[in-house]
Amino acid sequence: MESLGLLVLTVAAVLQLAGAVSGWQSGRATFYGGNDASGTMGGACGYGNLYSSGYGKNTAALSSALFNNGRSCGACFEIRCTGSGSCLSGSAVVTATNFCPANYALPNDDGGWCNPPQAHFDLAEPAFTQIAQARAGVVPVQYRRVACAKQGGIRFTISGHSFFNLVLITNVGGAGDLVAVSVKGSRTGWQSMSHNWGANWQNGAMLDGQALSFQVTASDGRIVTSVNAVPAGWTFGQTYSGKQF
Repeated sequence: MESLGLLVLTVAAVLQLAGAVSGWQSGRATFYGGNDASGTMGGACGYGNLYSSGYGKNTAALSSALFNNGRSCGACFEIRCTGSGSCLSGSAVVTATNFCPANYALPNDDGGWCNPPQAHFDLAEPAFTQIAQARAGVVPVQYRRVACAKQGGIRFTISGHSFFNLVLITNVGGAGDLVAVSVKGSRTGWQSMSHNWGANWQNGAMLDGQALSFQVTASDGRIVTSVNAVPAGWTFGQTYSGKQF
């Protein structure tokens, strides 16, 4: 009876361990942008200066298998190096800020790292050197989605013109990436916005002169509503802060 109890405990421990690592998936990583990450500015998510926008040096360009046509912008990943003599212990948490395009002129395992259907992270060099020696160039990795830790509220940068409101949404905590956005003027009801590119969402309503509220839905289903986050006297080109997950 005692041996049966020990067997049950052993099986439970194995299952617990399996569950703990089940979230990890396999991929590869390279790096770009220089040792100060200055070459990572801009990018296909539209975040611009990654220093001033709060993303810093722990960022990544994702292959198309992960980028999801820009809908993965803002998502956070924990990455660790595996199976290479150049690996360092520990892991790095990075935010998706850019796209790594395919190079069909090169084979998938020799230069065409971001070719579909491969899961590949082209890391900012400071992030890569947290998990591997730079001399490696490319390393196998394991990765998993993690929550994004952000300071302050979600930011809404409004550009465009009357009847074309293009809103760049940054500094999103929690899941980090969004699946739906709605806007409400002080003289309108809630209106859906459509995904334009990267972290930009658009709406064609006339919202000039109205206080604006935003409701964002993250990929984990959580919703945050920022009521009157943008005052009635807002102007194009300005950034406003709302609530946070």
